[in-house]
Amino acid sequence: MRRAVFSLLMENTPGVLSRISGLFSRRGYNIDSLTVGETENPLYSRMTVVARGDDEILEQIHRQLEKLVDVIEIKELKSHTTSVCRELVLLKVEVKPEERDQLLSIVNIFRAKVIDVAEESMIIELTGNQAKVDAFLRLIGGFAVQEMARTGLTGLERGSVSPID
Repeated sequence: MRRAVFSLLMENTPGVLSRISGLFSRRGYNIDSLTVGETENPLYSRMTVVARGDDEILEQIHRQLEKLVDVIEIKELKSHTTSVCRELVLLKVEVKPEERDQLLSIVNIFRAKVIDVAEESMIIELTGNQAKVDAFLRLIGGFAVQEMARTGLTGLERGSVSPID
């Protein structure tokens, strides 16, 4: 099984997200990660969908997505040399005052940011590829994570080609 990252440029119309998620659920495909937002042109949205499967299943997903009327363009973001993918994670970590220096040193190594401090907790923001996020989470494993929100993967193909004229 391999992982595929699909970047979809689509019309920014009501129901597009529902049609795409419905396509996956009707066929029994799982979505590992999904992000969507408006582009620089408010008429269009960009969606990044991460799915797993063998080559046949991933090719079928690609073909089914191409059939959707609202989808203008689909690109598979295949490698770090041809695309850039990032994820944002917010973590509320339980930390006693005497443990803060230890946590802050890990935060600084990963170029994360502390965005809120309370008596017994800190909220940390980290942006990076999934490997960086996963490594950070492993290193802070000694601390109790009270809450976590991960945005899911989002990405763009490298280069200067613009799909919209």
